[in-house]
Amino acid sequence: MIKLLFVCLGNICRSPTAEGVMQHLLDQAGLAQQVLVDSAGTSGHHVGEAADERMRSHALERGLELTSRSRKLVAKDFQEFDYILVMDQSNFDDAAALVAEGPLRSKIHLFTDYCLSSRVSSVPDPYYGGEAGFERVLDIVEDAAKGLLAHLKTKM
Repeated sequence: MIKLLFVCLGNICRSPTAEGVMQHLLDQAGLAQQVLVDSAGTSGHHVGEAADERMRSHALERGLELTSRSRKLVAKDFQEFDYILVMDQSNFDDAAALVAEGPLRSKIHLFTDYCLSSRVSSVPDPYYGGEAGFERVLDIVEDAAKGLLAHLKTKM
């Protein structure tokens, strides 16, 4: 089984969206039994909370239900998961600080590196922005998740 962990700052907007989108794609592809998805945040400010209501609402308009609860990224995650997929460089740096150089740190990837058509270096945090920011996150995440799924299929 391949294990994916999506990571953003608070684990209430971007990473639960990536988790939900990826789970949806895996379900559609009949691969849900072969890939485990989860999400976490580099900060513990929202531990136990559901995804941001605005993010859940925008996702639901696309037929996606975001059901995860926020949790904090911990060093043990690097042993449990095969891919640590971060939303931006700050998340990358915070995640990398949890483990020493070497094989565990090499599990960290910028999620946007898997984008098929979007030319972006990060998934922007929509928390303090307007409605368009949540739609933009969904667009980028859907693109990156499709690219990641294509990549994973080459590993199965």
